[in-house]
Amino acid sequence: MKLCSLSSGSSGNCTYVGSGHANILVDAGISGKRIEYGLNCIEIKPADLEGILVTHEHSDHIQGIGVMARRYHTPIYGTKETLQAIRRIKSMGEIPEELLRPVLPDEGFYINDIYVEPFATSHDAVNPVCYTFTAEGHKIGMATDLGVYDDYIISRLSGSEILLMEANHDENMLLTGAYPYHLKQRILGNRGHLSNENSGRLLARILHEKIKYITLAHLSKENNFEDLAYETVRIELNKAIADTALTLKTDSLLSVAKRDIPSEMLCTG
Repeated sequence: MKLCSLSSGSSGNCTYVGSGHANILVDAGISGKRIEYGLNCIEIKPADLEGILVTHEHSDHIQGIGVMARRYHTPIYGTKETLQAIRRIKSMGEIPEELLRPVLPDEGFYINDIYVEPFATSHDAVNPVCYTFTAEGHKIGMATDLGVYDDYIISRLSGSEILLMEANHDENMLLTGAYPYHLKQRILGNRGHLSNENSGRLLARILHEKIKYITLAHLSKENNFEDLAYETVRIELNKAIADTALTLKTDSLLSVAKRDIPSEMLCTG
């Protein structure tokens, strides 16, 4: 299995997940032109996509969905409430009814050889989910737009060999920055976003000997930067490794997804 972040951040998110027999996007929060460019960079034809999985209806996750659905007849997966919310957004344009595929949290399904498992998340959207993917004996996990995490989230992500994990903001930067008070409270709340520190703490609970890659994603442009997110999470991971018998090396394990260009393709084996 393989994963490549095509774009990541508060201004737009789009991630490719693939196997020997399936090509999937998770979210399409950038323009159709940028999605096509990103896919071409990794030698995937947009027409070969089996589906776009939507986490929730916020604009930085759905901008290119209408274009991709109409241009390539790509099926769109998401919870019923998410799909309904998308269809109410006039800028999306018309999305053919037959392309909409409702999913339910904790009810897995196959897209060709990839077993997809949606799981519920805590975010200020109508019924948000994230996803894990299993094929060829390997597992990929993704979790962004999390206000909080708990044992349920940990159980869904456990065993992932590749993890794409939100590290949205540095709390000090957010608290002392220019955002209005109500927006700061939203981001810090239980239906907001994970800080760098909490991202590291969540990852520390999921570490296992066979994990290959962790990519930090959905960084805020105003309240974070790559080196800070990387170092904050690395410290938390090193603490966890020191307390266990794991022999992992964070320098080779950890990376940060690029904001506007495709990141490195990560493969399970």
